[in-house]
Amino acid sequence: MASKSPVAHFAAVDWAKQHHHAVILNPAGQIVAEFGFAHSQEGWQQWREQAARFAPLAVAIETSQGTVIDQLLRTPDCTIYPLNPKAAQRYRERKAPSGTKSDHLDAWSFADALRLDGANWKPLSKQDPLLEQLRLLCRDEITLIEERTALINQLQAALHDYYPAALQAFEDWGCPGAWAFVEAFPTPQALVQAGKRRWDKFLHTHRLYRPQTYDKRLELFAKAAEFCASDALTQAKSRLAVTRAKQLRLLEAQLEEYRKQIEKLFAQHPDHDLFGSLPGAGPKLAPRLLAELGDDRDRFESAQALQGYAGTAPVSYQSGPVHRVQVRWHCNKILRHTLYLWANLSRHDCPWAETYYQSLRKRGKTHACALRCLGQRWLKILWKMWQTRTQYDAELHQKNQLRHGSWVLKLQNT
Repeated sequence: MASKSPVAHFAAVDWAKQHHHAVILNPAGQIVAEFGFAHSQEGWQQWREQAARFAPLAVAIETSQGTVIDQLLRTPDCTIYPLNPKAAQRYRERKAPSGTKSDHLDAWSFADALRLDGANWKPLSKQDPLLEQLRLLCRDEITLIEERTALINQLQAALHDYYPAALQAFEDWGCPGAWAFVEAFPTPQALVQAGKRRWDKFLHTHRLYRPQTYDKRLELFAKAAEFCASDALTQAKSRLAVTRAKQLRLLEAQLEEYRKQIEKLFAQHPDHDLFGSLPGAGPKLAPRLLAELGDDRDRFESAQALQGYAGTAPVSYQSGPVHRVQVRWHCNKILRHTLYLWANLSRHDCPWAETYYQSLRKRGKTHACALRCLGQRWLKILWKMWQTRTQYDAELHQKNQLRHGSWVLKLQNT
């Protein structure tokens, strides 16, 4: 078992929102304690008292984050071993092939699996509070961005029902100026009545004036009421559109606060300069990369381990004459998405990255596949930087390419 301290007993917690079930085994596999406890101060105190009786304790649980993990990490002499849900299902089926399921069965099968197979399991290490907060903030920011995208789609759907001129006038509905337009002119009739003077003032106030689009927008504004919906539909949907625009404005303000706090925490971390030196990562993606990788250099023993964790390394399947390779779906999806964005942006700052991407596209690879392959290369570089605590050096990378006879460099020079 990958633990620095000896383990006296093995446990597992089958967790839920309000109530948890625990089973503790001795090294011979006999159940020495089994109990349920509530997700409350009293319940977790009961868990700590039981855990203290059998410490040092190894605990298996089918999650790696959340409030349950936070409570378990506070338990003295307790090492946490997170279980992949797919592996947990197989361990459960090993004890009950019939498919039966219960809290007792889950906890017992996980604890016994840890006792028998846990020699190569990796324990969950307690992260630095600053890094943990950064990770949570970055993940919550991504969630809020997804909510913003959903609100934009809902706003466009409402406008489609009664206000086609507004949709045609603005291409980028992620722009706050477009939301302000809906609030200022909620209906086609209100837009037409406002007149050219107010239109000009609005465009200049919100920095939306563009010589190439000015005349087209004014024409759309003037004819907005010629093709519109009935009065009932306009009144109902305009209220919904204004509501969505206000929600978007409020959400955007909160996202700005999130970014300020993320940048503040990122600047305080010792690896700030390392991740900040990555071409294309910038102030938004560099903190996410740091948050997902962490600062435990022993976490990934090789670049291949990191590539598998990030989902850039494919999965191979071989059985008899059948051999196929497919995308790795079981991975850290937040890191994979961040890596996808970073690989795309790195093409603008790194000539070799653009050359590599274009060579894959010419070979018939899709945009997503080419970026995934580029991300695979970047992870190898990032892992080495991370291990040696050195910043990215474009000249050093080019020298390494020359020394190894990189085919990318040859393409770049042709």
